[in-house]
Amino acid sequence: MHFSIDQRSRTPIYEQIKDQILSAINEGSLKPDDQLPSMRQLAKNLNLNVNTVKRAYADLDARGLTYSVPGKGIFVHEEAVSNRKVIESALQESKRVLLSSKAKGVSKDEILQQIQSIFEEDPA
Repeated sequence: MHFSIDQRSRTPIYEQIKDQILSAINEGSLKPDDQLPSMRQLAKNLNLNVNTVKRAYADLDARGLTYSVPGKGIFVHEEAVSNRKVIESALQESKRVLLSSKAKGVSKDEILQQIQSIFEEDPA
C-alpha cells in the first residue's frame, strides 16, 4: 500500500493516513486480516513522527476497523471490510462536518449542491 501525504493540506496528517487506509479497505486492496505497515516503518517512510501514525492507527482501532495482535502487528478487522463499519464511520464524520457547516451559516441548498457535485465528479 502506498501512502501520500500533502503537507499543505488543511486536513491533519493523521486524518490523511486514516482516510487512505479506509479507501484501501473500501476499494478492496486491503482485505480482512491484512496487516498494516508497522507504525515505525510507516513513520520512517513518510518522514513523520511515529506519534502521528499512532494517532491514525488508534482512531481506526477505536472505531473497530482494525485490531492488534501483540508482537505481530495491526490488522484489518473483518467487519471493516464488510463496509458496515466504514460506512458508519463515514456517516459520523459527515454529520460532524455538516453540523459545523450549518453553524457557520452554510445553507441547506449550498450543502446539497456540494453533495451533488461530489457524487457527479469523475473518479479518475
